[in-house]
Amino acid sequence: MLTKSYPGYTAGPVSAVQNSEPSLPLNQILVGDCREMLRSLPDKSVDLIFADPPYNLQLQQELFRPNMTKVDAVDDDWDQFDSFEEYDKFTAEWLGECRRVLKDSGTLWVIGSYHNIYRVGFTLMNLGYWILNDITWVKVNPLPHFRGVRFNNAHETMIWAKKSKDQKKYTFNYHAMKNLNGEKQMRSDWTLPICTGAERLKDGDGHKAHATQKPEALLYRVLLSSSNPGDVVLDPFFGTGTTGAVAKKLHRNWIGIEQFPEYVELAQHRLDNVQPPLFEEDIYIMENKRSAPRIPFNTLVERGFIQPGEELYFGSSDITAKVLVDGSLVVGGAKGSIHSMGAKVAGLPACNGWDSWYYRDTNGQLQVIDTLRERIRREGLAS
Repeated sequence: MLTKSYPGYTAGPVSAVQNSEPSLPLNQILVGDCREMLRSLPDKSVDLIFADPPYNLQLQQELFRPNMTKVDAVDDDWDQFDSFEEYDKFTAEWLGECRRVLKDSGTLWVIGSYHNIYRVGFTLMNLGYWILNDITWVKVNPLPHFRGVRFNNAHETMIWAKKSKDQKKYTFNYHAMKNLNGEKQMRSDWTLPICTGAERLKDGDGHKAHATQKPEALLYRVLLSSSNPGDVVLDPFFGTGTTGAVAKKLHRNWIGIEQFPEYVELAQHRLDNVQPPLFEEDIYIMENKRSAPRIPFNTLVERGFIQPGEELYFGSSDITAKVLVDGSLVVGGAKGSIHSMGAKVAGLPACNGWDSWYYRDTNGQLQVIDTLRERIRREGLAS
């Protein structure tokens, strides 16, 4: 068993927010079985894990296209298991070690196809993880099903999970994902192409270097949503290094584990050629409203951004509310906060008043009141 580590991005991506764990092999590829390599890492030391484990999906026979050219299927040694029991045991071992090294505020992503993802999910839940989402990666350009006896397999599934049901804190950059999705809440179906063209690594003969290389766009969403600059991202099935390449571009630290030296060589060469832009805090650190200073609506009244007696408008409707001197709203004789009055007029059990009520600016244009709260934060006027 190889245990050599390959030096990678040794300088570290973000000196201002550098991870303080000295014993971690940051920005290196560890060569060996992921179960053994994971045991060498300290407890609660990793912020995010992305795992692309073997799918156990070998074809039972050779497959040919209609023009009689052979399909380059997944037939590598790393994807071969003698039985479901052997695969389940392997899955429980690596998932258990991942849970140990994951920080109490960390999360794990694992991707798979119908061949394995349900077995992985079953094991994951038995180990105590708590599923936050399952994400469907809808492939724009899936490989066709040449035999024509089943539906074309056009998606893969990713499970996003925290360490336990009781875990309160974890990273989710909701607003960054909303911005990435054109100001619309990002859904759990991601339509992205498979890895092709210049991004697909080739061997010396011009063939695919790795059968299941993932596109960088997929990892971009995973890392942007669930980590921050300087965080440690672990990939226990590193392959050709897609996770490390995207982590480096986004100024995250990374640790890769890969047991096959030929993939390590490809990944290291790839990572050596990634040159991310210089780190600038206002570019790479995303706004997180949950951690921003709390500003109640009455602060807007106190600071003169909203005047007592001013009318607010509920969304695109013609429903209005009058602002009282204490920051409460009156709608049709009922009085309450921006949230309770929003819920009342919408007929809902709850409502985020910041996103629902609008005021008229000096040009007479309707603007959501949350823009005033953000102005207070931006100008450092929060108490």
